[in-house]
Amino acid sequence: MASNTSPLKRLEVKYLRDGVKANYPDKHFCEICGTTSDLENHHYNTVTLMWDKFKRDHKIVVRDSDHIMEIRGDFYKEYWDKLVSKEEIACLCVEHHRKLHSVYGKDPALPTAEKQKRWVVKQRDKYELGSKTTNSTES
Repeated sequence: MASNTSPLKRLEVKYLRDGVKANYPDKHFCEICGTTSDLENHHYNTVTLMWDKFKRDHKIVVRDSDHIMEIRGDFYKEYWDKLVSKEEIACLCVEHHRKLHSVYGKDPALPTAEKQKRWVVKQRDKYELGSKTTNSTES
């Protein structure tokens, strides 16, 4: 390997996330239960799958980390809204994030993004209904 190349020391997707993290929506609570601790971002459109699609569509074979850094700008241009839009990222507590992935899998298929959004809304509605029921029985 040439001395001017950087072998991959971590997953390709991590190099991509590094360049967009500062642009993530500023959310400080779980969109289902409202907790403010142990929060994680969830991309409705799985970043790894978008990256794989981008590479297939453009016939790209990643050589090394420098190569990812060279081409990630083109990836961002093509997928920017799906990467950073507040409608495309959910802020979830660890528990609800785990539950979402138990329903849709570790890397949810790209066509499931709208279903995942509806799932979050349904879970929030169930949580709010449960909270109201609990509060009314305590009165």
